[in-house]
Amino acid sequence: MNIRFVFLVSLLALGLSFGFAQTGNTSAAPPTALQNYWSGRNLEARDRTGAERYYNEAVRICLDEIARNAGTSDTYAALTMTLRRQEKFTEAVQQGERGLRIFPNDYRIVETLGESWFHLYNYENSLRYMQRYVNAVPQGDRTSVAYFYIGETYRLQQKYLRADIAYTTAVTLEPSSALWWFRLGQVREAARDLTPAREAYERALRLEPGHREASAGLQRVRQPL
Repeated sequence: MNIRFVFLVSLLALGLSFGFAQTGNTSAAPPTALQNYWSGRNLEARDRTGAERYYNEAVRICLDEIARNAGTSDTYAALTMTLRRQEKFTEAVQQGERGLRIFPNDYRIVETLGESWFHLYNYENSLRYMQRYVNAVPQGDRTSVAYFYIGETYRLQQKYLRADIAYTTAVTLEPSSALWWFRLGQVREAARDLTPAREAYERALRLEPGHREASAGLQRVRQPL
C-alpha cells in the first residue's frame, strides 16, 4: 500500500476526530434558574454585586418559564428563594403562594415563605409556614433555620419557654452560629434561667469572641441584679 496514501488517510481521520472534539460541547445546556440561584448564593458573602447578576438571571429564567406555561416546582422554588435573597419579600410571598397552589408539597417554597413573612413582620403567617415545614421535613436542609425563625417569633412575642425550645433545637441541629447561641442566652436570661443563659452566652463567645452583646449578657447573668 502506498505509504503516502496511508499517511493522508490517517491525517484525515485525525482531522475528523479533532473536529468532533471541537464541536462536541456546542449543545451544552445553559445554566438553569436553580443553578444561577446557587451560583449567587455561593458568591453572596464575598461579592454581592456578582451574586446579584446570577439572581437577576434566575428571576428572568423563571418569569420566562411561567409566561410560557412551562413553570415547574423548581421554577417557583428558585424564583421564591431568589426574591427572598434579594429582600423582595412581598414579591417572594406572591410568587411563593402562587407556586404552592400548583405544587403544594414543595417544602422549599414553604420554608422560604416562612422567612419572607417574618421579614414582613407577619409573625403569625411566618410561624404557620415554619411549623408546617419542620413537621413535614424534620431532617430537611433548612430545618435548623426554620427552628431559628420559630424561636425569633416566640422571642418577639415574649413566649420565652417556647423560644428556648425552638432555639435549642436550632443549635442542636446547627451548633456553629454565634447569633443563635446569643438568642438562646437572651430568652433564658429573660426567663431568669441564669445558669443555662450563661452557658449559651459562653458558647456564643467561643464561636465569636468579639460578640459584644453576648459579652454584655454574660456579665449580666454573672452579676444578677
